[in-house]
Amino acid sequence: MSTGSFHLALVGAPNSGKTSLFNALTGSRQKVANYPGVTVERKAGVFVTPAGRNVSLVDLPGTYSLRGRSPDEEITRDVVLGRFPGEALPDLMLCVVDATNLRLAFRLVLELKRTGRPMMVVLNMFDIAQRRGVSVDIDKLSAELGVPVVTSVAVRKAGTEELLRRTDEFAARTPQPAQDNTWKTLSIAELKGLQREADRIIAATIRLPEKPDSLTTRVDAVVLHPVAGLLILALILFVMFQAVFSWAQPLMQLLSDAFAALGQLVNDVLPPGLLQSFLQNGVISGVGSVLVFLPQIIIIFLFILLLEDFGYMARAAFLMDRIMGGAGLHGRAFIPLLSSFACAIPGIMATRVIDNRRDRLTTILVAPLMTCSARIPVYTLIISAFIPATQIWGWVNLQGLVMFGLYAVGIASALGVSFLIKFFMWRDYAPAPFMLELPDYKLPRLKSIALGVYTRAKMFLYRAGTTILSMMVLIWFLASFPQPPAGAEGPAINYSLAAMIGHALEPLLAPLGFNWQIAVALIPGMAAREVAVAALGTVYAIEGGKEAADQIGQVLATQWSLPTALSLLAWYIFAPQCASTLAVIRRETGSTKWMVVTFVYMFALAYLASLLTYNVARMF
Repeated sequence: MSTGSFHLALVGAPNSGKTSLFNALTGSRQKVANYPGVTVERKAGVFVTPAGRNVSLVDLPGTYSLRGRSPDEEITRDVVLGRFPGEALPDLMLCVVDATNLRLAFRLVLELKRTGRPMMVVLNMFDIAQRRGVSVDIDKLSAELGVPVVTSVAVRKAGTEELLRRTDEFAARTPQPAQDNTWKTLSIAELKGLQREADRIIAATIRLPEKPDSLTTRVDAVVLHPVAGLLILALILFVMFQAVFSWAQPLMQLLSDAFAALGQLVNDVLPPGLLQSFLQNGVISGVGSVLVFLPQIIIIFLFILLLEDFGYMARAAFLMDRIMGGAGLHGRAFIPLLSSFACAIPGIMATRVIDNRRDRLTTILVAPLMTCSARIPVYTLIISAFIPATQIWGWVNLQGLVMFGLYAVGIASALGVSFLIKFFMWRDYAPAPFMLELPDYKLPRLKSIALGVYTRAKMFLYRAGTTILSMMVLIWFLASFPQPPAGAEGPAINYSLAAMIGHALEPLLAPLGFNWQIAVALIPGMAAREVAVAALGTVYAIEGGKEAADQIGQVLATQWSLPTALSLLAWYIFAPQCASTLAVIRRETGSTKWMVVTFVYMFALAYLASLLTYNVARMF
């Protein structure tokens, strides 16, 4: 029987295991959205305690302090203090602490305690700490901190039993906390005092092993080496892009055959006419030409989530700090930029972990240059059509090598643009020293990985069912109307609105080797880059019939020259064709100016790169 609703908030430093504990408690009963008025991600879920109490749980953004130096930290601070509009004041804070890395975490505990909020400390990953020889006097630690302390093994739901029991006890006797209007930001001297107190408590209650974890030390000696570490990072990225082509190909072929069969079914069942054309050439050919790339996008996300869960992401950021610092980027920018490989939107949102506004703004401006998953359908279509699927040195896929090269150019261009921003705009500014806490290596949690991949695949499918479908309906309409006049010769699409628009834009794009069909595809690509593939599928399907709908890559290989294909690849390395990304830039920077700056400089780079690529390719 339910005994009422109770509000919990998970607070803790990054990499403390908050997300694992959140997943263990809520399972599939969770929702991800944004906090009102900002693009900071909000994760909330519900669960029921053993006593039948309904509990709502919110996973607050990771923070090392309540000073509020970044948007993430500001959200956490305001929710804890009951100052965030529309967010319920937590009845109880669960401060999650990585039991293998205690020093900074205990300072945060003491800082949270000064707010006067009801709180419980959760020593997470306690089993790993015990295996490494860490011994904790729980009762003495609780007395020193002045708050209840429980242990947890978040990756196993059974490891949360004591936490749930203590939560029930706490809820039964704790009144609703009052809103705090007296808390003040601590000074540097006060924070140093809290750190000394945290060190004293650790010395009095915790016995650390005489020797540090040897496995982590041995692995770090290799992966953090200034030369070997960079080679390992490059190898990991290389393998990831080889896998995009090699592993995904069977599933992609299966999806392609399924959509081809569905299109044939529509062709056989329905009589020729507008309805048949709409379903076969607009919906199935358009949306299907994008959905076949879902396996490749899943592989990209799988690699990123595995590396993050294993503990390698922070080390990659550490390795790239010197290179990125030379280009005017803060070391913390590496993780947002790497996240932009999946999508520039979460990458731009992830810049909130960067404290300084100039560093954050620079990262936001270059994040769209990283090769996001929306470019994969475009790259794959053109590479498959024009680059032979041969093996180099007996094991390297040439198509995968070209894909790797496109990603490398995107990374190099982001570093180059960052250097120019630093040189021309903020020459007198020196980035703050890069300080990063390296988490211990942990085996990836398969349940969390699966949940993360599922969530991102669902977002892609939702995008395909909304934005891409609506764009395909528009493209089909433009490519189908008006109908050709009686006695007209040639394909019917030549008389359509799409052809009129494409021919009007063709003089502007002709120096790049683009025809009117490409011009038509670039317009809806403003909504989402991958829509360009669907638009090409629709245009060529209507122009060439069923054979073109099923074999769009072969059609392009016969109608485009190699310089045109290479030019379009160069265009998509830089093209700012994503309205959602531009909107997020405006929200994150709070200014339309930086959105316009991003669009203009990326458009200029795309045009110049395509112009140069096309003319050089023609020379050879």
